[in-house]
Amino acid sequence: MLPARYGSTRFPGKPLAPIGGRPLIEWVYRRARELREARAVVVATDDARIAEAVRTFGGEVVMTRTDHATGTDRVAEVAAGLDCDVVLNLQGDEPLFDVDAVARMVALLGARTDFDITTACHNIERPEDLVDANVVKVVTAPDGRALYFSRAAIPSGALAAEPGAARARRHVGVYAFRRDALLRFAGLPRTPLELSERLEQLRALEHGMAIGVVETSSHTVGVDVPEDVKSVEKLLAQTYTDGV
Repeated sequence: MLPARYGSTRFPGKPLAPIGGRPLIEWVYRRARELREARAVVVATDDARIAEAVRTFGGEVVMTRTDHATGTDRVAEVAAGLDCDVVLNLQGDEPLFDVDAVARMVALLGARTDFDITTACHNIERPEDLVDANVVKVVTAPDGRALYFSRAAIPSGALAAEPGAARARRHVGVYAFRRDALLRFAGLPRTPLELSERLEQLRALEHGMAIGVVETSSHTVGVDVPEDVKSVEKLLAQTYTDGV
């Protein structure tokens, strides 16, 4: 599922931003189709312009309500009418997400029945990323269970820590949900930590849901602001030999 909305504070109309002659949402859809585990790829949107663009390139789209606070709430509305066990919630602005990491997220749900949700992370190497509030950090238990997500620099001193100490890791905002866990999550009230950090995954942790985290070496590149288009366009041209 690819949640997509037209309104964005930093980049209005972002899903329709042209990249190499195609809208951004088409590139993400194309990437999602590479997932062998996916029975279907669906764009969930409340905007007729996005829906028309998806239909134009031959994609599947479902219209949703306009009052959803988060992309996950939008995905849950569509998932309520689906017959499936697992729902992937992929970012509609990251056309180069790590397909292998997402496949391992799905496999982890199958292997660990105690996990309600799985997601991904990669190591942080640059000190500026550790203190950047736009880079979400995650800390985990030894078995890969998420302990906390934050915009703050956690764990403290991680980049200069002694061998064996916890590494600083960036959270990659893709999720695999058990369908029943997704519907339960969407029905939960928002929580104090979620509101403080502005991170919806903390709602799950505060309500006792378990999130498993897989590690990837791939540093995903997304489109957050218009200035990101050129760099993403270059990377797409290198990835897809049939042209951008």
